[in-house]
Amino acid sequence: MATATKRVLLDPFSDNNPITVQVLGICSALAVTTKVDKALVMCMSLTVVTAMACLVISLMRNLIPGKIRIIVELAVVSTLVILADQFLQAFMFDISRQLSVFVGLIITNCIVMGRLEAFALGNPPGPAFLDGLANGLGYSVILFLIASVREILGGGTWLNMHIMPDAYPKNGLMLIAPGAFIVLGLIIWAQRTINHKFEA
Repeated sequence: MATATKRVLLDPFSDNNPITVQVLGICSALAVTTKVDKALVMCMSLTVVTAMACLVISLMRNLIPGKIRIIVELAVVSTLVILADQFLQAFMFDISRQLSVFVGLIITNCIVMGRLEAFALGNPPGPAFLDGLANGLGYSVILFLIASVREILGGGTWLNMHIMPDAYPKNGLMLIAPGAFIVLGLIIWAQRTINHKFEA
């Protein structure tokens, strides 16, 4: 695998993770991580939208006038989000209802727009698609970890399976936003300690 392609694929999982390093997409990391199943559906939605948006914008990059590029990007992302939302409503209605407006808010997610601006507009379709896919998966890993910790500690379940003893008192803090902040902070600390990256 070429070094550049390897970097595109691997950086979002560690050195340039969209949540823990770039600190993007925090709203959904707090809002949809009380249950793993909800988080996984959100992850799939964002990953598909990011990958496909990067591909489409890369294909169109030489045709988009610079003055309206943001409008074109928003139109592409909005179309993909509407398709994803309609798919969820048709085939996963209960989870779609639980996710409420957060699938629709992918339109304004900084991860998507950031990858379009930073990578897709300046690179061929293949690498752009891989970059969108890798950033979506990097986002997904963090959401999955946060949701797993919150569901286990907050409700004693994981993917709605009871894994804690019946006597477990459950931790209500994990079911509200401050619990997500605590878990996310610990993940950021662990990752930066492992990577030896600290703020000056």
